[in-house]
Parts: sequence; structure tokens; C-alpha cells
Amino acid sequence: MSLATQYDMSFKILLIGDSGVGKSSLLLSFISNSTEDISPTIGVDFKIKQLTVGGKRLKLTIWDTAGQERFRTLTCSYYRGAHGIILAYDVTRRDTFTSLSGIWAKEVERYSTNQDCVKMLIGNKVDKDSERFVSKEEGIALADELGCLFFECSATTLENVHQCFEELASKIMEVPSLVEEGSTIVKKTILMQKPEDQSMPNDGCCS
Repeated sequence: MSLATQYDMSFKILLIGDSGVGKSSLLLSFISNSTEDISPTIGVDFKIKQLTVGGKRLKLTIWDTAGQERFRTLTCSYYRGAHGIILAYDVTRRDTFTSLSGIWAKEVERYSTNQDCVKMLIGNKVDKDSERFVSKEEGIALADELGCLFFECSATTLENVHQCFEELASKIMEVPSLVEEGSTIVKKTILMQKPEDQSMPNDGCCS
């Protein structure tokens, strides 16, 4: 049996936010339940996770982007075709929170090609509550303002990590256009009888 027939839908998820907020740690925690320290992402990395939500077998291709400004031009093309976008910040660093509306939300608006894309705001590192500089209420308020779902979690303790991704997948499946697109990707993959092209699309969006 080919890889393509092992799942019903394929969705692309994008993780964005400032460097050091724990995007790679969140992804690693979700993929492997690992809480080890990892080095900053250079450019873009991705991981694949298969899970069942609402009785459907899903393949999530989760793109982890570098937060440093010098990599920004490398990552803009990865917004293309995203079904879900996670905007992450560190609850102990207010600057990472303010840059969500100042930088990242504007990038989503500029580069995202999918009008029905589901967005989620995630406040990471709640295990460091004594060092917190962004309240949960502030996070909820910004999520409402940006039209995002909202979660607080900890990649270190795994608190709410799986719930974040599963809730995002669940909400994507409530959008008919995204379900249709996710199913079409699988059908095309089966016809081609080879894995989806994971290479960086060269669509000139950054020029």
C-alpha cells in the first residue's frame, strides 16, 4: 500500500513567530513527545505527523520557519497553500507578543494565499509562570482581534501541546473548502504514485 492511501486528507500547517519563542520545541514535542533543547531553525524545516481526527486519517505537514529577520525572504513563499497558521509567542517576553500584530499578522495578510486558512495564536512557556510578562487575558484579546483560535501551552512540560494541533486540525476540517483541498491533494498524490514535492516553491512572491 502506498503512503498516499494511508490517510484521507493532507493539510499544510505553518509555524511562525519571533526567534526563540519555542516553535521548533513545540513541533518536536508534538511529533515525538520530546522536550529536549534544540538549536534555532536555519531557514525552514518541516515534519510530518499522521493522526486521526473526527474519524478521518490526516497527514499534517508542519513547516517550522526561522524567526530571524535575515531568513524572512526565504520563508514567505511557504505561506502559499497553508491550511492552518500558528502564530507563536513567548509569555515571558513581551516583545515576541507585540511583534505578532506588528510583523507576523501583516505577513500572513500579505503572503497567505488561502482566504479560509485557520489561524491560531499560541502562548508558549507557561511553565515559567513566575516570569510571565503577557497575561492570558491579553493573549485572548489579541487572538480575538486577529481572528485566531487561542491556546497557552508549554513545550517543556507538554501541557496543551497536542491539544493545540488537534484543535487546529479539527477547525480546519470544519471549513468545506479546506476539506475539499486536503482531499484533492491525496487524490493527486495517489495518481502520481509518489510523495508530494517538498521542495521550496519558486513563485517569486518575495521579489
